[in-house]
Amino acid sequence: MGEKTQTYLDNTGQNHYNYFAKMVFVCAPRNFAGAKERNDLNMANMKKEYKMSAERKEELQKELTYLKTVREKEVADLIKEARGFGDLSENYEYKVAKQEKNRNESRIRYLERMIATAKVIEVNEKEGTVGLFDHVALYNEKLGKEQNIQLVTTLRQNALKGLISKESPVGKAILGKKVGDRVEIVVSPEMKYTVEIRSITPGEDDASLEISSY
Repeated sequence: MGEKTQTYLDNTGQNHYNYFAKMVFVCAPRNFAGAKERNDLNMANMKKEYKMSAERKEELQKELTYLKTVREKEVADLIKEARGFGDLSENYEYKVAKQEKNRNESRIRYLERMIATAKVIEVNEKEGTVGLFDHVALYNEKLGKEQNIQLVTTLRQNALKGLISKESPVGKAILGKKVGDRVEIVVSPEMKYTVEIRSITPGEDDASLEISSY
């Protein structure tokens, strides 16, 4: 299995947030209480609109094509080979191959949903203001701490790595603002805090960043 393939399959997207990340970037908890809740969550994900650049949409389409052709055939060959190792109930190689098949199919469904609901956006912000893909230094007045973040699309968000969606409370609040501006972040009616924009460094869409996992 090539390195590129492994990168696609290893996107597990576990959420482990430290205190500062919780204060700045609040993520809604998933509810797995029962079948109805899971179904409601799936329906919400299907209706969700994913904003991305034209380049990222093309990247997703290339990965999808790869998984449905090359990788799908590789996995089928693995299963066929594993069947020859004996009793399937005690065949470790067969179980591993089947798990790989399930992972590949899950990733395919995820990519198909992302592409189907994708909304291509144009990057066209004013110079000197916070824009998409820019690196921004924020001073959280409540915590007395500074953090460097990058504004990204929902596809690339990862709070632990400082990759913040432009659709998040922080992203929406600082977009279009300039150095020296004090901005109120409204997470909820009960939770508000202020950040100061310390610096803005122009950035660009980085294809090496992992895509949010399914």
